[in-house]
Amino acid sequence: MAGFRSLARQVRDPRCDLALRRYSLRKCLERFAPYGHRATWDHLCSRAGFGPEDRNPDPARLVAALDELEEARSVWLDYEVQFAQRRKKEKHDGLRRPGSVDDWHRLTWGGFGVAWCDDPTVHPDGPLAEVLRRLIAALEREPGSTCPVCDGERLVWRYDLAHEPSAGPVCTECGIVVPRPVLTPEALAGTRRVRMLVSA
Repeated sequence: MAGFRSLARQVRDPRCDLALRRYSLRKCLERFAPYGHRATWDHLCSRAGFGPEDRNPDPARLVAALDELEEARSVWLDYEVQFAQRRKKEKHDGLRRPGSVDDWHRLTWGGFGVAWCDDPTVHPDGPLAEVLRRLIAALEREPGSTCPVCDGERLVWRYDLAHEPSAGPVCTECGIVVPRPVLTPEALAGTRRVRMLVSA
C-alpha cells in the first residue's frame, strides 16, 4: 500500500496519466484528511479551482491542491512530534493519566478528522495549514467560548455525527466539530442549551 509521499510523487509526475494523478490525490486523503475525506476533498477542489467530480482537472490545479494538503500535513506532523515529547516528559515526571486534550488527540491519530466537518460541503474557507495552526494554538491555551478556527460564537450541540465522538459542539459558521478541550464548561453547556432550544 502506497504511503502519502509516494502518492504525492504520482500527483506531481507529469509522465503519469491524469486519471492516476487525480486518483493519487484522492488516495492521499486516506492518509491525511483534517476535515474528513469528503469535506477535505471538497475544500481542496474549491480552493484549487476544479470541481469535485471533474475527471480531467488541470494538472497544475491538482498540484496546487496537493501543495495545500502537504503544508497542512507538515503543520500537523510538527504538532504530533511536540505532543509526543510533552507526553514523554509528563510520564517521566509521574503524570501517567492523560488529560482531555490527550483523549481528543487519540481520536484524531494521524490527522484524520482533526477539524471534522460532518457536512462535507460546509468547511472553513481559509488554507488548511492556517486552520490547523489556529486549532493547535487553541489546544495549547486556556479554553474559550468561541470556535478556535473562525471565532464564531454560534455553536450548537449535534448528535449522530459520522465521526468519533458521535456527539459534540459544531460551529454553525465554519462547520467544524469543535474539540471539547478548547471550550470552557460554560461554553459546552451553552451549546447543549442551544440544542434544546432548537429542538423545542
